[in-house]
Amino acid sequence: MTPDAASTATHEAALAALRELVGRDDAVFHDGQFEAIGALVSGRRRALVVQRTGWGKSAVYFVATLLLRQQGAGPTVLVSPLLALMRDQINAAERAGVRAVAINSTNAHEWTDVLAQLDRDEVDVLLVSPERLNNPAFREQQLPALVRRIGMLVVDEAHCISDWGHDFRPDYRRLRDLIAQMPAQVPVLATTATANSRVVADVEEQLGIGPTGGGEVLTIRGPLARASLRLGVLRLPDAASRLAWLLSHLDDLPGSGIIYTLTVAAAVDTARLLRERGHEVRAYTGQTDSDERAESEGMLKRNEVKALVATSALGMGFDKPDLGFVLHLGAPSSPVAYYQQVGRAGRASDSADVLLLPGVEDRDIWHYFATASMPDQERAERVIAALGDAPVSTPALEAMVDIRRTPLELLLKVLDVDGAVRRVQGGWVSTGQSWVYDRERYERIAGERLAEQRSMIEYEQTDGCRMEFLQRSLDDETAVPCGRCDNCAGAWFPTEIGTTATAAASESLDRVGVVIEPRRMWPTGADRLGVPAKGRIAAGDQAGEGRALARLTDLGWGGTLRTLFAAGVPDAPISSELLGACVRVLAGWGWSERPVAVVAMPSRSHPLLVDSLARGIAEIGKLPYIGALTLVDGGPTGQPGGNSAFRLAGLWDRFSAEGIEIPAGPVLLVDDQVDSRWTLTVAARALRQAGATSVLPFALALRG
Repeated sequence: MTPDAASTATHEAALAALRELVGRDDAVFHDGQFEAIGALVSGRRRALVVQRTGWGKSAVYFVATLLLRQQGAGPTVLVSPLLALMRDQINAAERAGVRAVAINSTNAHEWTDVLAQLDRDEVDVLLVSPERLNNPAFREQQLPALVRRIGMLVVDEAHCISDWGHDFRPDYRRLRDLIAQMPAQVPVLATTATANSRVVADVEEQLGIGPTGGGEVLTIRGPLARASLRLGVLRLPDAASRLAWLLSHLDDLPGSGIIYTLTVAAAVDTARLLRERGHEVRAYTGQTDSDERAESEGMLKRNEVKALVATSALGMGFDKPDLGFVLHLGAPSSPVAYYQQVGRAGRASDSADVLLLPGVEDRDIWHYFATASMPDQERAERVIAALGDAPVSTPALEAMVDIRRTPLELLLKVLDVDGAVRRVQGGWVSTGQSWVYDRERYERIAGERLAEQRSMIEYEQTDGCRMEFLQRSLDDETAVPCGRCDNCAGAWFPTEIGTTATAAASESLDRVGVVIEPRRMWPTGADRLGVPAKGRIAAGDQAGEGRALARLTDLGWGGTLRTLFAAGVPDAPISSELLGACVRVLAGWGWSERPVAVVAMPSRSHPLLVDSLARGIAEIGKLPYIGALTLVDGGPTGQPGGNSAFRLAGLWDRFSAEGIEIPAGPVLLVDDQVDSRWTLTVAARALRQAGATSVLPFALALRG
């Protein structure tokens, strides 16, 4: 067969598969789709496809898979970052007759069946998460056999590979090692909708590695303009006015959509307010149960809810072609991340509305998330020094290095990718390889993050075309004014806010009271640090359920508290406004037995604040103020926010109730902030042992 004839035959077979995939006999390829398919199937090349959301990147790898399988190739391994993406891709594959299965954290009960199907060659596409690549059993038992049989490797959302991508993830960096193992004849495809030139160059370099160099990478970039999107920015003075606008105009937005927030607390609080005012919405966050997430996704796709109020947990890969709107309460930290999220809307419709309502608190939230993923040199060296040849579990390591579980897990991923540690059956070991903190690299990344944040502010403030701005942020040379956004065509959204909505939003934000759950178990490993505490906390030593005025991340009182506890703000007595809010919390507590006295924590950072709060509560509640606990030997050692065992060791026996006359009955224990809850736990134990029948903790702020 001549090359032209072979290309024609491949095109005919590919077109037939495409039409089966989309369910339309008149379907044709978009510009670049067949070019990518031909490079993978006929040329067995490595390719990077950078195309806007909705262009049809999944069609490329599903059609290529079908053709490669017809030629006798093994299964495609598709690395996919989110469970929502996996569910959508499996459903899409079934329409084209592609047999797709997944291995992820939610379907462990199916893994045996999936592996048996792979052994029988009954799988066309295996979807795996990047985290799965470092599971010891998968990496050592299944992955080598897969690499030998693999027909094609696909890396979806490939910007995650790059340090410079807006959603860089440590687990994705392991893909460089997997790509390097691919034989030259195995095609490799990377896809993304959000990559600027710097990210493209980085991903191209990584695609080109391999035993024979991998060959030249074919990059197919298309225009990123989304003609269906009508962009706008509405700047309002505060959270109350943003929520009031949403209450006033949610029903005016077309169809169903997504309301993005920057924090879990904001998503939950906003969804609650909207439901209370009669709107069909659901919250969707990283803390939402996986089954509930799947249910919520289905409800949105079937238009059974007006919106999902979501964090970035609902992002890459969520597929609802007719999504009518995307609205942001607070801005993402970069135009590229914003483009990725708004790209969920208008994929298969002529029009969709996209509106950003930025908040004054956005920059503080950006700063937190920008620094949270950066490894700290001292902590990293501490972890490496604690590991040897014998596996150490994460909980055991946590008790050895004084780093909380979540940041420890992230740090271990980074060190694993860097080759300093390795996850094995039973835990973590040191590889013995030298490790040097790459300060220059992390400073470059931090600088890039700051530049992205400045660019997001520019997007909010620009008087030019907003779609053109987003395209230029992605180095799209085809960028021209869209003619549809608020700057091109005038504000398309209403700006008035109803009086009733304003009152409802203000009432919601003024809501007070968050439960402080008491600790019931001493932390693992505390006994190794000289603390005579292990297992369950004795009932007679426990604190009762407590209350805080609000979380620091809350939309309402959280803003006031963030200002109060900001660095550099001097200590001062509590304001009448805050004291009044605290009294409202106490009035609505609903305790089984009213406290008989008030005692204060001995605060080194806010002594005036805590003392005035405790005395104020006592005076208003007509309760005796019996004083503050005493600091022993200088008080707590160590820093707040550490690992539980170390935190407890620094607090143990550091508070004394000596000299305080404790009456019979519950005691209200007052503090400024609650973080790990170990301070309150140890203080409550001291009060219980001094005669208090129960201890009810109360604080202004609950962190996290």
